[in-house]
Amino acid sequence: MLIARYFTEFIFYSFLGWVWESIYCTIKEKEWQDRGFLFGPICPIYGASVVAATILFRVIPHLRGGNLPVWVIFLICMVGSAIAEYGTSWFLEWRFHMRWWDYSHTPLNLNGRICLPASVGFGVGGVVIVRYLLPAMNGMHAIFSPLVYEGLALGLAIGFGADLALTEASLSSLISRMQDFKEEFNIRAELAYDSVTRAPELVNENLEKVKGRAESYVSRMSGLQKHILKIVVEFQPVGKVKVPEIPIVTSLKAAVRRLEGAGPEKGKKGSNRKKVE
Repeated sequence: MLIARYFTEFIFYSFLGWVWESIYCTIKEKEWQDRGFLFGPICPIYGASVVAATILFRVIPHLRGGNLPVWVIFLICMVGSAIAEYGTSWFLEWRFHMRWWDYSHTPLNLNGRICLPASVGFGVGGVVIVRYLLPAMNGMHAIFSPLVYEGLALGLAIGFGADLALTEASLSSLISRMQDFKEEFNIRAELAYDSVTRAPELVNENLEKVKGRAESYVSRMSGLQKHILKIVVEFQPVGKVKVPEIPIVTSLKAAVRRLEGAGPEKGKKGSNRKKVE
């Protein structure tokens, strides 16, 4: 029953994290941002962090009772969030060669994975969660039967597992397509630079062709792959890109925007192309 309750809380807090991320990024970008690593409306890093805090403040005797000073709660949550954020960023980049966030242009950052302003914000949020949200959730546990939690956990686990498998498959295929695009990018860029002494105008011509080819790759992506492509901020391909001034992710994102803004007529032209599942 305890595992079922924690898993249900994990999904609930992951959903709240998705709501927060989407609203914050929408305000920042001034257009709707569907955030999250998975296809569903959840951000697992939030759920895992809050459940970890729940266990921490329940199990360790010195942290129980609700009488901890605010500054202690703040420090624990700030450090814990930094560890979770750095570890998650490193794992996602190691596994998928992508970054979902980048603090490189934010002051006091560490390898672009974490930064002091964000960690301070998460520390403040942690104080609110520990002081107000967790006690409210404890009160709700007394209302529901253990069977309710077990049923919810079973259904949520099935949905979460399916979402995780779908995302993993889509990401693996997306990585392959982006790698192919990188290889073609390198070939065309190398040809352009080899010919620069003979015809400098060929450089721009070849690079424009590379940008145009991005639409061909994007048109063969599934809806989920396009969703992932919109929210990642960096792709680390195997090997080196010959012309770093035109990042792969930027080119493909621009192609997504062009195709989505082309209306149904352009969509019909590419409708016979096979989508990647």
